Amino acid sequence: MLKNIPPLLTPDALHALASMGHGDDLAIVDANFPAAQVARKSGARLVQLAGATAPQALAAVLRLLPLDDFVPEAAWTMQVVGDPEAVPAPVAEFTTVLHQAGERPAASLERFAFYERAQSAFLILQTGEQRKYGNILLRKGVIASDHG
Repeated sequence: MLKNIPPLLTPDALHALASMGHGDDLAIVDANFPAAQVARKSGARLVQLAGATAPQALAAVLRLLPLDDFVPEAAWTMQVVGDPEAVPAPVAEFTTVLHQAGERPAASLERFAFYERAQSAFLILQTGEQRKYGNILLRKGVIASDHG
């Protein structure tokens, strides 16, 4: 057990997050997402967080991982098929979590564009989220040092 580490992040998740570099992408996905297939095709690391919702996983990750502020967008959600302006409950919760963490709002991607971008992810965290559209992609930033 470690202090100040969100308990829903498993040792495997912590190791994978720590292994990421600046510009690497992370996918936090729901239980319906074809995570194993995407990971197999892309070589991404797949870690299960079955006891967490996607917004809970996002909040935990953002306590440890800075988003990239060198690019126009560092977070992306999946658009609702047939209604790209719709905001499903998980996406609304992602917006709140991002805001609370001091991060910019997420952009949205068409479903297949989201799948394509997810195939370049370094890490896929598959949650137990059962609601549709509980998927978000994040681009890791850098931790600035005020020393030296």
